[in-house]
Amino acid sequence: MDADASITYRRALGAFPTGVCVVACEDAQGPLGMTVNSFTSVSLDPPLILWCMHNESDRRHAFAAAKRFALNILAAEDRAHSQRFAGPAHRLDPDELDSEPGRAPLLKGAITRLECVTHKRLQLGDHTVIVGRVVGFDTREGDALLFFRGRYGRATVGDSA
Repeated sequence: MDADASITYRRALGAFPTGVCVVACEDAQGPLGMTVNSFTSVSLDPPLILWCMHNESDRRHAFAAAKRFALNILAAEDRAHSQRFAGPAHRLDPDELDSEPGRAPLLKGAITRLECVTHKRLQLGDHTVIVGRVVGFDTREGDALLFFRGRYGRATVGDSA
């Protein structure tokens, strides 16, 4: 695909509103995070989820080697974490975490946190698909952070019709 078609294709994909997550794991230097919106549930039994990482990511080696990771679904008021972990400042501070040693890094304030062990990695095109088996989770009430056509928004649960 040429550069113009690639940009147009990316814009077309941006017409699908997505939630925003920070995937976190640990490497030899400590916990790190990466903003993703390529997350989906795969299976309830066994509980499997997946997310995708660009093969040129500066964090690919850490996540490709990680045996466990956490997928943290961001609350609407947590745009700062989304922006921070989309850029080069990707190390997590201990005061940002709610996790115990030996567990995947769980972000404080996330509306849902899924602790996973890596189940499978697949190389597809210019991305790696990482499938995780959920071994623990928690969730709370709150609005979710959304991303749509390059802009942030919020998902708010209203009254049913």
